[in-house]
Amino acid sequence: MKRSVVLFLLAVLALVSPLKLNSQEDVLFSNCINQLKSPFVASGQPFRAFLTGTEVAEFHTTFFSGSMYRVVASSHQDNNILFSIYDKERNLLFSNEHHEAAGTWDFKIEGSVECIVEARLNPEKSTSGIAMLMIGFKSLEEMN
Repeated sequence: MKRSVVLFLLAVLALVSPLKLNSQEDVLFSNCINQLKSPFVASGQPFRAFLTGTEVAEFHTTFFSGSMYRVVASSHQDNNILFSIYDKERNLLFSNEHHEAAGTWDFKIEGSVECIVEARLNPEKSTSGIAMLMIGFKSLEEMN
């Protein structure tokens, strides 16, 4: 009898856990979208990873000349995501670690560049969680 109750509880937990994770992702996605309001347009591709300890998530993207960009980082705590952007040769272009772990960064690109975006948790804030990054853009022509 006890064994069947335990198995039943484990089955319920297995069914509910993914729903909780998805709802957390939905909240993070909404947080990112709220910071990418007009005049920025969200690229539509959230970069996300579940991180523990000192794990680093790596994402690849291309920034194109003639656009203004906004990178948004979101987690279950404010200023919890440390992200850095590198060019293909691993030259550091930006790190929010030098800016009090700010959750957004706006910048203009002079020439198109392929980039590597790394994200990790702020070890002073948490040891595990979801890191979500989104990139928004606006045409420099719209700025004139």
